[in-house]
Amino acid sequence: MQSRTSQKYAQMVSTRFLFVVAVFLIWFGGICFRLVHLQVEQHEFWRQKALAQRREKIVTKTLRGTIYDTSGRTLAMSIKAKSLVANPQEVEDEEKIAEVLASVLNLKAEDVLRDLKEAKNAGRRFLFLARKLDEAQVEKINELLRTDIRKADEPKFKGLYWQEEQKRYYPLGGLGAHVIGFSNVDDVGQAGIELSQEKFLRGQVVEKWQERDRLGRVYESDVQESDPPKDVYLTISASIQYKVEQALKEGVQRAKAKSGTAIVLNPKTGEILAMANYPTFDPNRYREFQSEFFANKAIQNVFSPGSIFKIVTYGAAVDKQIIVNPAQTISCDKGYIEIADRRFSDKHCKEKISYFEAIAVSSNLVAIKTAQAIGKEAFFHYIKAFGFGEKTGIELPAESAGLVNSPEKWSGLSLASTSIGYEIGVTALQMASAFAAIANDGVRVSPYIIKEIRSGDNVFYKPEVREFRVLSPEAARKLRQMLEYVVLEGTGKKALLKSYTAGGKTGTAWKYDEKLKRYNEAKYISSFIGFAPIENPSVVIAVVIDEPRVAARNGGDVAAPIFREIAEAILPEMKIPPDKQTIESQQAILKNSVNSLASLKNETTDYAKKTRTVVGKEKTSEVKGNKETENRKGRFKKDEIE
Repeated sequence: MQSRTSQKYAQMVSTRFLFVVAVFLIWFGGICFRLVHLQVEQHEFWRQKALAQRREKIVTKTLRGTIYDTSGRTLAMSIKAKSLVANPQEVEDEEKIAEVLASVLNLKAEDVLRDLKEAKNAGRRFLFLARKLDEAQVEKINELLRTDIRKADEPKFKGLYWQEEQKRYYPLGGLGAHVIGFSNVDDVGQAGIELSQEKFLRGQVVEKWQERDRLGRVYESDVQESDPPKDVYLTISASIQYKVEQALKEGVQRAKAKSGTAIVLNPKTGEILAMANYPTFDPNRYREFQSEFFANKAIQNVFSPGSIFKIVTYGAAVDKQIIVNPAQTISCDKGYIEIADRRFSDKHCKEKISYFEAIAVSSNLVAIKTAQAIGKEAFFHYIKAFGFGEKTGIELPAESAGLVNSPEKWSGLSLASTSIGYEIGVTALQMASAFAAIANDGVRVSPYIIKEIRSGDNVFYKPEVREFRVLSPEAARKLRQMLEYVVLEGTGKKALLKSYTAGGKTGTAWKYDEKLKRYNEAKYISSFIGFAPIENPSVVIAVVIDEPRVAARNGGDVAAPIFREIAEAILPEMKIPPDKQTIESQQAILKNSVNSLASLKNETTDYAKKTRTVVGKEKTSEVKGNKETENRKGRFKKDEIE
């Protein structure tokens, strides 16, 4: 019986042993299976997880390209800055962070606290708390958030880190803001040159992998880079830009106007020396301004030009030799003209008037009759030749082409309306470019604002200057004389310069009201565009004032004085020799020319061969003097030309 008991006991021990062995084998088998599963099937997952604990990817950019003015003065540059980021899953004291940031950065503590908690609840591991801070702010935050935590870098606060970034800085503040534009917090251009040249200015992307030990110390890194950024050199002069902006600001404020635009252009090269809008903004603080402040009205706003567009009418007439001598006269009939169901009256035109006087007093009646003599097809060709209805190609974003309808879409009133600057939409830059063609002996040069784009000694871009023959040199010279008479004796007297001769044209046009779907006679666009000196113009200056609210709202009272202030400020700086000594003699010559009508009768019977220029095409036609006279007279009603 004892032997049987011993056998049972041995069997029980053996069973238990086998059970333990079986459990052990199952446990060991499970571990082995799990290890195989982790090492084979989940190898890559756990590898990446392990790398993430000791390795981090830092994507940064080299400093964005710099923007300079024509003399190399810095207009926009990038500087290094730091941004405070948090890993919400590691942060333990949200209230302390909110309190410190609120005191240093003038933020609301409750907003910071809310952002941290929302990010933590969402499981996020990255959150920007403050972007692109200066050194003083960084040091203050480091000081206030310093704890005893063992951490390799600042700030010594669990869950917080500094990230290296760059910050765009505009050292001259709002100077040239609409040309330069600005870039956003992510260093992406949003307006102006910053936007249009983004591909050149964009900073070099640098991807850097860092491996850290358990204390967070970097012991290995790997860097990958891409193309470097380029620098942009503009044609504008910071000094001239400043003077233009000051004159424009004072002029807009004097006129109590809604806004204003001014452009300074070199007519021979097409270089933009200044382009200003008022009101303006400071790109360093762009987030403080409404989006409406960012529009560059010089190239984006389309308006009815009014009488400044008469240069196209008279330019075409002189070029086609409809006007042989600006001193010749034209009949005013009864002081009005009826076209379709519309009567165009003109208080300036009583019986007869010379073309000198007509443009000086801005006679609508004479401009309309002159356009009738030109004909709508030829007039349309000159409109296009002067560059209207298409973009100038300036290297700025969102340029408008304006609004020009083809003759097929014209009504019975369109030729008359267009000849005096209505039924057409233009930009300030288009008008400046048209005046530049007159100043440049009839050649229109495409305007540009980028001088070059370069990186070190390597030049990546230079503007392609295009030239278009619009008028013959002789026609351009005669038209300059007519425009000088506007300043000496006409509506542009307030544009008369002290030390230089000048010519130009005033404009006062009703604004088209989108709500009313018609022109609003209570709102005006007042303008003056001119050039100086007369014989060899060095600058074209365009001034456009939107909705002046003073009693005298016409272009001669509102815009012409701004032209004068700009011209007198910048011409000496450009080292243009004064020609004041010729003003009195030129004035006498013009007056004598207006009063010497007998010379026209003799002139029209003398020439046997004339060279005519029609929209860039030159051809020689042999005509008898009397026949040519009759042809020109035939374009008007009988006995309208003397």
